[in-house]
Amino acid sequence: MRRIFIITISLVFFTAAMLMAQQKKEAPSELDKKVDALIAKMTLEEKVGQMTEVTSDVVSKSNTDSHQLDSDKLKEAIMKYHVGSILNVTGHAYDRKHWYEVISQIQAAADKDRLKIPVIYGIDAIHGVTYTLGSTLFPQEIAMAATFNKDIAHQAGEITAYETRASYIPWNYSPVLDLGKSPLWPRIYETFGEDPYLVKTMGASIIKGYQGNDVGDKYHVAACMKHYLGYSYPLSGKDRTPAWIPDRYMREYFLPPFAEAVKAGAKTLMINSGEINGVPIHASKYMLTDVLRGELHFDGVAVTDWRDIQYLHDRHHIAATQKEAVMIAVNAGVDMSMVPYDYTFFTYLIELVNEGKVPMSRINEAVHRILKVKYELGLFERPVGNPDDYPKFGSDEFRSVSLQAATEAITLLKNNNNVLPLKKNIKVLVTGPTANTLRSLDGGWSYNWQGDLADQLAVGKNTILKAIQQKIGKENVTYQAGASFDQLQNIDDAVSAAKNADAIVLCLGELSYTENVGNIDDLSIPAAQTQLALELAKTGKPIILILAEGRPRIVTEAESHSAATLMTYFSGNEGGDALANILFGDANPSGKLSITYPRFTNSLNNYYRKNLENGNPDDKHGYNPLYEFGFGLSYTTFNYSNLHISKPDLKSGETLTVTVDVKNTGQLEGKESVLLYTSQLYASISPDTKRLRAYNKVDLKPGETKTVTFKITPEDLAFVNDISKTVAEAGDFKLMIGDQTADFKYISNETPSRTGKL
Repeated sequence: MRRIFIITISLVFFTAAMLMAQQKKEAPSELDKKVDALIAKMTLEEKVGQMTEVTSDVVSKSNTDSHQLDSDKLKEAIMKYHVGSILNVTGHAYDRKHWYEVISQIQAAADKDRLKIPVIYGIDAIHGVTYTLGSTLFPQEIAMAATFNKDIAHQAGEITAYETRASYIPWNYSPVLDLGKSPLWPRIYETFGEDPYLVKTMGASIIKGYQGNDVGDKYHVAACMKHYLGYSYPLSGKDRTPAWIPDRYMREYFLPPFAEAVKAGAKTLMINSGEINGVPIHASKYMLTDVLRGELHFDGVAVTDWRDIQYLHDRHHIAATQKEAVMIAVNAGVDMSMVPYDYTFFTYLIELVNEGKVPMSRINEAVHRILKVKYELGLFERPVGNPDDYPKFGSDEFRSVSLQAATEAITLLKNNNNVLPLKKNIKVLVTGPTANTLRSLDGGWSYNWQGDLADQLAVGKNTILKAIQQKIGKENVTYQAGASFDQLQNIDDAVSAAKNADAIVLCLGELSYTENVGNIDDLSIPAAQTQLALELAKTGKPIILILAEGRPRIVTEAESHSAATLMTYFSGNEGGDALANILFGDANPSGKLSITYPRFTNSLNNYYRKNLENGNPDDKHGYNPLYEFGFGLSYTTFNYSNLHISKPDLKSGETLTVTVDVKNTGQLEGKESVLLYTSQLYASISPDTKRLRAYNKVDLKPGETKTVTFKITPEDLAFVNDISKTVAEAGDFKLMIGDQTADFKYISNETPSRTGKL
């Protein structure tokens, strides 16, 4: 009896202590109190209005090319529906003056509503300010990842935020934190590649660049991590089609970038448009509440993607009516609906609250998050920026950062007999479908949604052809298209011109695209491009193959005939100049692949595959990519030596210090990305062949040696086990940097708790 009493008393004190700790943790801040005070004044209609986001088309005049707002439509949106957010996706880029007029008109309308709550305008500035003329466009994320340079990602984020605010817009739907595992997927170029660690670290860096130390100042914006969760791995490879991803696999590979983004302070999140294992994420309380809020502790705004609540009825067929779709999504955890063309969400949600099918507590929770972000952005004090505060917009200073990013991203994959760099006094044929268009440098989300206006609107920017002409003189350059993207075009003229050239710069790849417009049925490069390469190869002239593409198209046959191969990805407005600098020796390439480049269409493995082929020596169809993740050459050479680990055994709570010497053994200054991988030899889950755990980029002069230091903790070695628990299991590990390896053991002091939590 006494024992029971002691246990009871202990439980009482423990429970009281837990409640006190929870109350202390959840004590509202002054900002939270201010938000709650505003919510207390709001009607249900005003609250639901804050949760409603419409496209600018809804409040604009029809059939005009100049994006003119319609004052009557705008008044209806604000005064009748109390719309909290407007977004921009259609139309094309405009100048800053136009954006000032548009945003000023919207905020003036909001100021006439009863509570004068400012509208938050959102935009997809995913590699620079997409919809503003004269902005600085950076390489797309897949190319930024190839730099393996977190600092330059941070700089790109800062500059993009500056120029977004210079366009009077405070909310950026970026970064994309989806994992680029599927080469078929048309948005893979919007990702930071296939490796979870690379994605999460580059993503956190750009988020910190976007938001700065004070997201409310006039130079920073609210980031929006997207698309939570698993959007990038549809089974078909087609955009917005079903995915089948087990929970353990989801947590191991897809969740870490979002968990890291929450730690980095991302203010908002956009939800995956697709479905996983038959459940649309917009309808998943498990994903949107249990995991996102309960485990990741995200307290920002969760916004839908385009029409995705409506699609619960129209596409996924899990809701019998549009009204039921609204109920499911809001109860699951959606805070704001990108409706985007009407006010049905507003009407249905009010009805649902009045019917008791959506609790007022859920409405207040969502509105609190939305208003808090508006306060944090300073919109109540400064709904429209001052045009004179942004003298650096589109400046040479910003351009130089984009040029540096493109230079560090471009990846040299082959350089037989050191054919590169080329001499500047030779005759060059430039040919191929991507040679003379900015669409193959900028990609989608460049001046408009599909990027198909880049050649008209990217004033003063160089295509690959024009950059080469400027570099060595027009008189030394001949141009023949040879082929369009998918058809031969005067190929005989291209072959004839090749015979009179010293070298051929053959530019293959893709035009701009994004989302479902970029869906393809075959990863192979179109046959016309391969045929052009084969005909040019017959001339015997050295072919410098340029792959200007958003995803790794199968180019195995064409690439076998090249003397050198460079992957330029979608490298942004300065990509042409960066490539010309590299081709002719004014810059030294340092990019490394952020994806695995496949050799065959039916062999699409990521580098961290399961190491099963070692147990099946008769399998002649194992892992055999054209080029592996992390591969990239330089015009100089680097030697790795003296790999040292601080202790042979790593224990729980300890840190392993790893050092390695890197020496530039060539004749040119160069940058080298030093990649640290680990491999667990045996584990309760079949271990990946290897995993990237750390990286650093160093700049070395000829003959110079630098010691690179890394820190590894047990958390870095953890994986998700068969009950979805993240654990670090004791065992033997191999550590790899370049050609150096070291073995160590991890000794765990604890038996992992099998709770299923992160």
